[in-house]
Amino acid sequence: MSHATRDDNGTNGSPESPERPPADTKTRLNKPVFFGSSIGILGIVAWVIAAPDSATDVIGTLVGWVSTNLGWYYILLVTIVVVFVVVAAFSRVGRTRLGPDHSRPQFSMFTWTAMLFAAGIGIDLMFFSVAEPVTQYLAPPTGPGETVEAARQAIVWTLFHYGITGWALYALMGLAFAYFAYRHNMPLSIRSALYPIFGKKIHGPIGDTVDIAAMLGTIFGIATTLGIGVAQLNFGLNFMFGLPENLAFQAALIGLAIVMAAISVVSGVEKGIRRLAELNVLLAIGLMLFVLVAGGTSFLLDAIVLNTGDMLSRFPALTLETFAYDRPDAWLSGWTLFFWAWWIAWSPFVGLFLARISRGRTIREFVLGTLIVPFVFILVWISIFGNSALEIVMGGNSEFGEVAMNTPERGFYSLLAEYPGTPITAAIATFTGLLFYVTSADSGALVMSNFTSRLKGTETDGPKWLRLFWAITTGALTLAMLAVGGIPTLQNATIIMGLPFSVVIIFIMLGLYRALKVEKSLTESYQSSLPGLLSGRAGDSARGRNWRQRLAKAMSYPTARQAERFVENIAGPALREVHEELVEKGADVTLTQGTINEYKIPHIELLVSMGEERGFQYEIRPVRYDTPSFAVRAASAEDRYYRMEVFSLEGSRGYDLLGYTKEQVIADVLDHYETHLEFLHLNREEPGNTAVTSG
Repeated sequence: MSHATRDDNGTNGSPESPERPPADTKTRLNKPVFFGSSIGILGIVAWVIAAPDSATDVIGTLVGWVSTNLGWYYILLVTIVVVFVVVAAFSRVGRTRLGPDHSRPQFSMFTWTAMLFAAGIGIDLMFFSVAEPVTQYLAPPTGPGETVEAARQAIVWTLFHYGITGWALYALMGLAFAYFAYRHNMPLSIRSALYPIFGKKIHGPIGDTVDIAAMLGTIFGIATTLGIGVAQLNFGLNFMFGLPENLAFQAALIGLAIVMAAISVVSGVEKGIRRLAELNVLLAIGLMLFVLVAGGTSFLLDAIVLNTGDMLSRFPALTLETFAYDRPDAWLSGWTLFFWAWWIAWSPFVGLFLARISRGRTIREFVLGTLIVPFVFILVWISIFGNSALEIVMGGNSEFGEVAMNTPERGFYSLLAEYPGTPITAAIATFTGLLFYVTSADSGALVMSNFTSRLKGTETDGPKWLRLFWAITTGALTLAMLAVGGIPTLQNATIIMGLPFSVVIIFIMLGLYRALKVEKSLTESYQSSLPGLLSGRAGDSARGRNWRQRLAKAMSYPTARQAERFVENIAGPALREVHEELVEKGADVTLTQGTINEYKIPHIELLVSMGEERGFQYEIRPVRYDTPSFAVRAASAEDRYYRMEVFSLEGSRGYDLLGYTKEQVIADVLDHYETHLEFLHLNREEPGNTAVTSG
């Protein structure tokens, strides 16, 4: 898959981000995870090279056992994931932002959906969009092949394996990364999602074990993609230039990926590679449109509509299909179980990318965008290429069908050979595949370097040498697996290595469930206390403020000096009085006052520790905005103005205290404090479980 790994903690436009930068941005090697995963992976590589026959036999035996005994487990697990993310999206917590409440998306909706769209394209999609429909048509899991029903099911099976279920796994991992990193300031790592279950123990052996399981799954998932890419590119170069199609040339292509990753690391040309990757997406779309226009256009458009309907109607039954009464074990392990294990293995990789482009989105936006946008493209792509291939086979070209089924790496090029302008389309396909291949290897090395590092911020990445190490290790693993059995061996290994991380997926869902339950309780507590939270503003008249004073406040755009005086004369004395009263009553309370260096304006924060429960935070903090064009400007009006906003653990509450009296500020603090106590009461079913993070 083609994707970037950029992140930005700012917000779009005004207001400017009021969040504190990390105090320490130094990245260190996570030794237990690095040595545990690297020793395990290099040990497997050494074993496969030293005893290829033994490795093939063991892998085959294990895959047979998994298929026979744990097929139901893989199928049930991914179905639960689909239900989990959809329910999260449409429940009350779907409005929760992946970041503080005041955060807004870094990217526009168009840019964000474009990046989601690009994430759905990869060299593996080119590989399977022809090979799988033809294979399922000629040799379906049930019923006779080479019938109209087999053709309809062939496309549906391909869409099923490449569709909603897999993207639900990506959505789950992306949601876990983004929620805990951006909303609770935890490390951008998998172990963070387990905090609601294991607490601070995630920083020890439990967290290390989880990360090692993720690393093993990820590297085999990436190696499988690279193995598929190598085989397809090797044939493409043979098809175009007559270059040899053998293991030595495939080793050279793997070396090319490592060299490109090294150039990207050393010379900093990542942006150039990513620009090429963006061009690649356009070329892939152009290739798809060419086949649509040059082929049977009306048939393909009819097929897209039919395939969409078939997919929607048959998906519920397919997602729980275990073939209990007539079990095709070889088919099940070679297709459905392989795909589910492959998606699981890739989920940390793609989930991290999705998280880093989605800060500030609501959970609902994130889940629906991830499930719908890439799949719409995949549906169109598979319908066009898959149905074009089926049309050729159903038209009597059995030789093409045999090639696509038995040597799937040749299927895509064999399809292009059926249309005019083959040299040009084959060149575009090869260039497109090469760039997808290189960017997958490069991005994979980057993500694995992050997983084996202790990152001190969401914008930091693992060290360059570590990225090179993982690029080389992934290449060695890919080559070793290709040497002992080719793509089937990689597929079988992925099924096995995806199993440990599938257990982690269960814990991630449980951790998210507990965290989102806290969010739900928090929302309900604010709703039940809404009249009280409005008392500071609704009580203006009772506190002696007439309508003219209120109108003057509404039309004012305070300067930095006015904000500073408010903290000194109103907010500071108000919070000090509350602090003193809480201390007198025995509360564990801290009052902190500092200066926002960027603005040179003070802020003041009241923290009340609640022991094992979620603590209370009330902070009055300056936020700078651009003065609107409709403002009535005085001669001394400035381009920017300041609001003194209330912040809780969840971020800005979205209103301004400037103009409040000291008594009104105190009343507002107490309103929030009572709301927090109501939240703890609503969450009393699981005492001690309300603190998503330890503060």
